[in-house]
Amino acid sequence: MADQSRPVTGYPATTTTGHPTTTATAYPYITPPPQNPYFHVTNNPYYNPYAPPPRATTFVHRFFAFLIGIILTTGVIIFIMWLVLRPQIPQFRVETLTLTNFNVSSNSLVSGNWDARFVATNPNSKIVLYYDEIEAAVYYKSDSISETTVAPFVQGVKNETKIRAMFASLTAYVDGRDGISGERSRGTVGFNLRMVSRVRFQAGSWWARRRVLRVYCPNLSVRVDGNGGNGSLVGGSKECSVGL
Repeated sequence: MADQSRPVTGYPATTTTGHPTTTATAYPYITPPPQNPYFHVTNNPYYNPYAPPPRATTFVHRFFAFLIGIILTTGVIIFIMWLVLRPQIPQFRVETLTLTNFNVSSNSLVSGNWDARFVATNPNSKIVLYYDEIEAAVYYKSDSISETTVAPFVQGVKNETKIRAMFASLTAYVDGRDGISGERSRGTVGFNLRMVSRVRFQAGSWWARRRVLRVYCPNLSVRVDGNGGNGSLVGGSKECSVGL
């Protein structure tokens, strides 16, 4: 006869009160690590997916958008003005260069008087040029012999302006006396002229910022006589290189 105290197979065991006992079942899975409920999006009571971005981030984005807009607008304005005005740098040439009382001493000291005549051309049809603080110098190779200043002037559109620069030297030292003395003995001496000026461009009510204009006139051969030390430019007028 079967034991009445043993539970029937397949049914949960009952307690003395008649209710079935609850049993826990273990599964062979690794327990996940505990998560901080504050940083977990689903459990964070302060997380709002519809909240606007922080004010600082919004300000930075707007600032950079504004800055890019300013740069693009300025670039478009400058490009349009360039298309309308078509600015060009002026052109320079040496018309004449005369030399008087030229002498080279035994201790490489150069003396003499130079008279240079330039022609400046404004090729622009809508821009007026204002020349300020004009400085000019005469060189033998890379050695400066004399410097001078030229009076400021205004040059209208499509205009040619004559400029005169006069130089004088009593004791200018030149490195390599044999070089300049040798050239004089052959009848011609080569000089270089340089000019620097601050130039402003104006078209109507528009003014460009002041720029530094550099004029370089190299290899100006002057024929010098053997007695009085006088001479003049050989080969006619010479074009100069101009840069800003």
